[in-house]
Amino acid sequence: MEPTTWLLYLLASIGLSASPGPNGLLALTHGALHGRRRALNTILGGALGFVVLIALSMFGIGALLQASAQALTVLKWAGGAYLVFLGVQVWRSPPIELELGGDARPLSGLAMFRQGLLSALTNPKALLFFAAFLPQFIDPARSLALQFALMAGTFAVVEIVTEFLLASLAQRLRPWLKRVGRRFNQACGGAFMAIGIALPLRG
Repeated sequence: MEPTTWLLYLLASIGLSASPGPNGLLALTHGALHGRRRALNTILGGALGFVVLIALSMFGIGALLQASAQALTVLKWAGGAYLVFLGVQVWRSPPIELELGGDARPLSGLAMFRQGLLSALTNPKALLFFAAFLPQFIDPARSLALQFALMAGTFAVVEIVTEFLLASLAQRLRPWLKRVGRRFNQACGGAFMAIGIALPLRG
């Protein structure tokens, strides 16, 4: 992967990790309920789940590329259209609310890890997103395994850092989300739409 392509991927990964989603909300909730150190179990489980989804997406894409040389171009445009659609959905979504409730029973580290893992693996939108997102950066002339290692590793690190910050700031973020949650969703949605339009037009 070229350095400029990796930098674009890094920036897009940061935008994805910062946008509203089940794992980010789970990290917020567990950070508020159990503290940031214990919430790290949840975050690591989610990161592993995302690595599995990236593997499924990338190697599925790799098999398709072997069958058709034009498949990558088709995937890029279809993926771009999906990212624009997803951006519209995020733009229109209501603000995230962090509801702690009255049931704050302590969870084991393994239970928190499992919740983070299942939250990622059982989110069909995440698999669809990666199937749309990853073709924008895949170079069919380079090793798919090496690209997977770099892209999955980059995304996992970004996700862990972002969600750990969310868990650490959980109590402070609650009033902020209530106050500017809709504008935050619109900013994230607008970013997705811009990515969906711009990336397929890249060289």
